[in-house]
This record gives sequence, structure tokens and C-alpha cells, in this order.
Amino acid sequence: MIGRLFPGKTGLLPRDAGGERWLVSLIAVLCFLACLAAVGAAAADRAAHGWARQLGAEATVQVRPRVGETGAEAAARAAETLAGVTGVAEAQAMDRKAAEDLLRPWVGEAVLPDLPLPHLITVRLDRDAPASAVTLSRALAEAGLDASVDDHSLWRGEVERSAGLITALAIAAFLLTAGAAGAAVAYATRAGMAAQAAVIETLSLNGASDGTIAWLFQRRYALVAATAGAIGAVVAMVAVSALRLLGGTEGITPALPVAWSDVLLLSPCPLLAATVALVAARFTALAGMKDRR
Repeated sequence: MIGRLFPGKTGLLPRDAGGERWLVSLIAVLCFLACLAAVGAAAADRAAHGWARQLGAEATVQVRPRVGETGAEAAARAAETLAGVTGVAEAQAMDRKAAEDLLRPWVGEAVLPDLPLPHLITVRLDRDAPASAVTLSRALAEAGLDASVDDHSLWRGEVERSAGLITALAIAAFLLTAGAAGAAVAYATRAGMAAQAAVIETLSLNGASDGTIAWLFQRRYALVAATAGAIGAVVAMVAVSALRLLGGTEGITPALPVAWSDVLLLSPCPLLAATVALVAARFTALAGMKDRR
């Protein structure tokens, strides 16, 4: 009966061009923000893992000279000892000039000549089988050296926790934008059902099920959301590409290195937007049909 009365289901619900334009604009903005959050999370995770790998490949040793021994002699002896440890690729004593260069931006030039500086050794570890801090400490102790080993594990933990926090915030931002988009679709569905009450009543009297009527709204708003998602994703892709081009090899900043793969990361946005709209429109339409009875 329905098929004979309404052979073309796409024209059953008259379009509200003005309302749909506002809905497209709103969902497009939400999708744009969600895309930026996703790229930010991916870039932060990439940076954090890069820093963690770099920190894990290095260690710093502070040597305290014995009585009758200069700091330079103790540092040279420690570097020679560590260079022979399995899992160490290179060990090099840091001279005073290098230490002053590191401190100069923080303390200035005037106090550097009189400032007592620790005697440090920079250790580059084997990436495949790095030596542990315990191994390095044992080798130094066996050589009769008073030294402290810092394998940067504390900093690695902080970096990894920061990356986890940023990822959690990005997921929360995505869920909030998805919820806002779903709420907008639900509002539009209710408004559409109120405006098309006569059409819905006619369909019901001619045997259309609640699911059939709900599908009309689902399909409409899924297409609207997919269009908006595509607009938001394209704008975000352009923005990400601009950041990548302007920033050179590491993106706009080493703290958030943007990669070309991030552009492809945004491609599922229209499908995700359409899925959210499908779910929101179906539940809203079915609830509206029950309220009418």
C-alpha cells in the first residue's frame, strides 16, 4: 500500500533547506574541531614516543673525584670504564666549556667562571640491547669510582604520562563533539517530525511501521551529517597540510610534529558523522512515534 501511494520515498519528507543549512554548518564546525583534536592527539603521542626513545637511548653519569684526583681525571676514567660495558655504544666526558654552554642561557655569563660545575659523562646506549642503570653503576663501583647514574627513567615516565593525558583529553573532546552533533540531530529530528506530523500520520494510516518512518529521518540526517563531516574534514585537512608545509620536516613545532599521515587520519570523519546521525535520528524518531500514540 505504501509503495503504491508513495513510489519515491526520497520525496516523502519535504526538505527544510534553511534549517538543514544551519545544521550542516553546526556539524561541520564540530567535525572540524574533532579533527583538530584527533591530529593534536596523534602529534602529541608521536612527539612523546620520540622523546621517550631518545631519553631511553641515553644516560648521564655524575662523577665525584677522589682525594688527590682532579675532576677531569675522574671523568676520563669513568668514560673509559663505561665505554667497555656491554650495551654502551659511546661514553664521553663533558668538558667544562660544554657544560657552560648548557647553563649559559639560564644563569648568564657573569657567574659562569666562578660556578662549580659537576663532572658529567654522557653515555649513548645500544638501541637494541641498552645497558641498565644497575649495570652501569656496578661497573663504576668495580672501577673504584664514586658516581651516580641517571638513566632518565623519571623523565620518560613524565613524558609518557603527559602523552596519555593528552590522548585522554582528545578522546574526551571527540566524545563531546560527537554528543553535541548527536544532540543537534536529535533536535532537528524532533523539529522535523513536528513539522511533518501530517505526512507521518498519513504514512501510519497506510500501514507504515515505526521503523520505516524512522528510516526516512535517519537517511535524511545521515546524508546531512555526511556532507557536513566531509566539509569539516576537508577544511581540517587544508589546515593540517598548511601546518605541515609551513613547519618543515617536523611540522609547525617539534612539540607537536604533524605528519602527512595525519591528513589520511581525518578521512573517516564523514562516515563517523553519518553514523552518529543515524543513531541519534533513529532513537529520536522511534521515541517520537511512541509519544504520538
